[in-house]
Amino acid sequence: MPRLRLKTLQTLLLVFLASPTAHALAWSNQGHRLVGELAQQRLTPAASTQVAALLQGEAEPSMAGVASWADTLRKSNPESYKKTERWHYVNFPVGSCVYRPQRDCPDGNCIVGQIERRRVILGDRTQPLQARREALKFLVHFVGDVHQPLHAGNRKDKGGNDFQISLRTDLQPSADKKKNYANGVMGTNLHSVWDYYLFASERLGNAQYAARLSARPWPPRLATKSTNPADWAMESCRLIDAQHLYPGSHKLDARYLDAQRPLAERQVLTAAKRLADLLNATLTE
Repeated sequence: MPRLRLKTLQTLLLVFLASPTAHALAWSNQGHRLVGELAQQRLTPAASTQVAALLQGEAEPSMAGVASWADTLRKSNPESYKKTERWHYVNFPVGSCVYRPQRDCPDGNCIVGQIERRRVILGDRTQPLQARREALKFLVHFVGDVHQPLHAGNRKDKGGNDFQISLRTDLQPSADKKKNYANGVMGTNLHSVWDYYLFASERLGNAQYAARLSARPWPPRLATKSTNPADWAMESCRLIDAQHLYPGSHKLDARYLDAQRPLAERQVLTAAKRLADLLNATLTE
């Protein structure tokens, strides 16, 4: 085998084997912004006033602007992120999508328990302003997270983080990911494909993407009208098999992205609807 070809194959093998050790960020920044933007458009006047007051002083005082705050703690405040990392997902037993609080969310340390806790804090006008502000920012993020199916998984692969993918794409990676990109193939994992590539491959700015989704019928059709975040998590879990999120091959290209993007967009709309309803019920007197 020619030396150059052998070197290329070795590079791709290293790329393929590269994987993070913990859950990746849920949805991309763009996905979270879309949930926040679409939900804010549907707030009641009273809830909108409350949100504006709570976010006053933020660098970007909007729900889209704070939608990824819970993830940015990873770099801006690693100690705080370490304490809250377990809140971004819920793990179900292998082959099951039935939620059992004591088993799946001990002490409320999972996404279901934290949505419930942050909602109580947000709705309590006796709480300090900072506590209510952070509760709002967590809720915007976590309601988005729970609708990313791989954050409510039932397989032993850390929500798809250990399911390695060689993705053929011409999207250029950020500087810290370039070591995983060779000859048009990105070494990544299924979780990251869902977090980032499904949206980024459309090459739309945040405003353009929000306008596209805003133009669709509202409210979106929901699988269940339940306001219980446990039901939302179980619904996401069931999508993993029902919608064939796990591909039959570890080598993917635009065909997988195009096939799964409609589901990802539907989940963003569903998350926005439920987030708006939750905030309206919590903040409207």
